[in-house]
Amino acid sequence: MPQASSRLSIEAEEELSRHPCYSEEAHRFFARMHITVAPACNIQCNYCNRKFDCVNESRPGVVSEVLTPEQAERKVKGVAAQLMQLSVVGIAGPGDPLANPERTFDTFERVKRQVPDVTLCLSTNGLTLYRHVDAILALGIRHVTITINAIDPNVGREIYPWVIDEGIRYEGQEAAELLISRQLQGLELLAQQGVLVKVNSVMIPGVNDHHLPEVSRTVKALGATLHNVTPLIIAPGSQYERDGRKAPRPKELHNLQEVLGREGMKVMRHCRQCRADAIGLLGQDRNQDFILEKMDANPVINEQARALFQRELDAKIRQRVKAKELRQNSFQQGQHTTKVAVATRGGDKVNQHFGHATEFMVYETDGISVKLLGIRKIQAYCHGKADCNGDKNATLQEIISILQDCQILLCSGIGDVPRASLNKAGVLPLVRKGEIQDAILESVKISSYFENISISKG
Repeated sequence: MPQASSRLSIEAEEELSRHPCYSEEAHRFFARMHITVAPACNIQCNYCNRKFDCVNESRPGVVSEVLTPEQAERKVKGVAAQLMQLSVVGIAGPGDPLANPERTFDTFERVKRQVPDVTLCLSTNGLTLYRHVDAILALGIRHVTITINAIDPNVGREIYPWVIDEGIRYEGQEAAELLISRQLQGLELLAQQGVLVKVNSVMIPGVNDHHLPEVSRTVKALGATLHNVTPLIIAPGSQYERDGRKAPRPKELHNLQEVLGREGMKVMRHCRQCRADAIGLLGQDRNQDFILEKMDANPVINEQARALFQRELDAKIRQRVKAKELRQNSFQQGQHTTKVAVATRGGDKVNQHFGHATEFMVYETDGISVKLLGIRKIQAYCHGKADCNGDKNATLQEIISILQDCQILLCSGIGDVPRASLNKAGVLPLVRKGEIQDAILESVKISSYFENISISKG
């Protein structure tokens, strides 16, 4: 198999700089919008329950509404008129967009006509991708995500019980062989045409966890730009729930990501496994702020204002990248580093109370440079001030087990009970607000001070 070049053109780098899913820096400033016009799916995954729709790159097909192309057109206009940082409009479900090709491409046509400054993005399981390459190119869709969980049919048959293509149902090994061959074919065809392809893979312990490095090597050779490995989320009533399968622990996911990165693949670490109708910054879903019935019938988009606002964001990103490059040689083999968990609602700030957090961003720092390791999902500890210090031991202990390898936790507030429990577990909780990187570097100095005091007293 020929090795594809990993070097991106200047044009490609520019495109990635505004795509929050492809760029770690962009996700702090630019917003995306998923539009839900594709209800049908043509494969079955063992982690998915058809009643809850199909997993693509999001939490299993969870949506508030399925739109017609006409409704989607109106909603995108309304969001673009209000959300100046909106840079990407994608279709990711709730089923598979290419199992609903007429609705999908009609919607993209309308979006392209009404909001020409946004990037179009498509997510698919890849079964029928090869048939739609020409349509994708004609519409100027430059970003496509393919969910590829296996390249070995013996592994794939443990994930996909059946697929349906042109009215024919395939099962078991035959289903896996067909799906995998189509996925790789579609990936190669798109990459040859310069389309930026992100591959998503669900890490399923005991099924494909050992196999994903081979998947990564293969998709990289075929021209994939980015590999995003996400932890298994099991839909209620799915086969995997009945089998009693468990999601991987954060450390297992991190170790796998490290392996893939060492082999030269660009690995996405900031994925939120978003809903199929997510709107806004990653980690700050504003879907409920844009209910179709409450939006203007004919919203007006100020293209000049959008362009000016996004140029300012571009400048911020360039400054951050330049600063990071100056420090990129900071991390050296064997150098002492600290892991820091951050509670944030987005905007690249420490701005969330511990009790309200449903995820933590985990960073590593040597006191000079800061790098993101990944996102860890949790169940919120409390739902209001009244019970932040309440007896929620089971939830709190689960959170502590997820963060136990971190030395510091940053949040905008925390109750006495979780503060004491985290301290006892060796995690130092600090209340801070402001820019994440500044807060992390400051917290490491504080942590070192307390360590030195402890040593001197000892």
